[in-house]
Amino acid sequence: MRFKVVIGEQVYAIEVPEELMRESAEFHDKLDRDMDQGWQMSREFVARPDRLQRCQIVADRLLTSVMNGNQATAMLMAGYIALRMPGAIGVDIDASGEMRNTELLYA
Repeated sequence: MRFKVVIGEQVYAIEVPEELMRESAEFHDKLDRDMDQGWQMSREFVARPDRLQRCQIVADRLLTSVMNGNQATAMLMAGYIALRMPGAIGVDIDASGEMRNTELLYA
């Protein structure tokens, strides 16, 4: 699948192989376990991130992956969002540091 990532004026297409989507469940579950402990979202600590907040947190990691050219991690993060938010075709990431302003994109 192709996952669209918008960062400011830049648009990236992350190719996430279907096989990776199937095989990354353990990695995605670990991300969820980490977030179960709560997460610092910009200036606020969120004790129990909901599904959207979890995707915003992962999108922040996706931003770092794209900016650092880490394609493997970018694919894993894009896959997480696509699997956890059915129908999402991409994400518009707020690069100013405010995770809650990151928005999911739908067809």
